[in-house]
Amino acid sequence: MADSSSEQVRVWLVERTYSDDEQNLIILTYATPDGERYYRKERALTSFTDVRDTTAAVAADSQNLGVVEEPELREQYAAEARRMQAEHDPDDLI
Repeated sequence: MADSSSEQVRVWLVERTYSDDEQNLIILTYATPDGERYYRKERALTSFTDVRDTTAAVAADSQNLGVVEEPELREQYAAEARRMQAEHDPDDLI
């Protein structure tokens, strides 16, 4: 039986960074339009030909979302998530 307390939440790409301590690791951060919750996705690239699509938004399990504690970061995530939402369809490749 599925856990009924879990639901899918659409989150929008707000940040793409490359890990300083791990080579070939891309960290994708998605956030809710209010900037209060985030979802982090790490992707290891095994070669230059290892192409994986990054979409403007993903559906994340609500239990996998973290809370953005810092007010400045929350504002930054909210602004970027709203911009992505206004300019892109969820499945647009970024």
